[in-house]
Amino acid sequence: MSLEQALLTWAHLTASAVWVGGSLFLGAILAPVLKRSGMAPGERIALMVLVGRRFNWAAIPALALLVATGVHMSGPLLARPDLLAASSYGMWLAAKAALVAALAGTFAAHVWVVRGSVEARIRGGLLSGAELASLRRRIIVLGEAMVIMSVAILFLAAVLDSGGSL
Repeated sequence: MSLEQALLTWAHLTASAVWVGGSLFLGAILAPVLKRSGMAPGERIALMVLVGRRFNWAAIPALALLVATGVHMSGPLLARPDLLAASSYGMWLAAKAALVAALAGTFAAHVWVVRGSVEARIRGGLLSGAELASLRRRIIVLGEAMVIMSVAILFLAAVLDSGGSL
């Protein structure tokens, strides 16, 4: 393995750790702790949005780095659809690329759901109980979908690392 390949792999793995680890922390650690904290639903959502915005300072560059390094490392194969379909490795890689695209779209939707104007309404106490409940459900569904997709992408990465055949 060349130094360039080692650095690309290291950057890819480090960005993955930031993205997946942070996502798991938010969903599996922070959200349940806040739910048991006794805080009002609006306060919990406001805090999760605040923490999520701070996490995005690391998550967005990590996701961009994941995509950039992944495309760079897989570029020659991704550029040849005939090769993707001709091997199990190529099919797993195409599945991973599709899942990454779905993850990026879901993340964009999640960011849109908790955009600045919505955050201001949360902090200002301007959302009704029904609106907060609806917002909470959307945040949870999108967040859970992102975690599931992220873990599935890690599995596909492991399949690819093992040569692309099960």
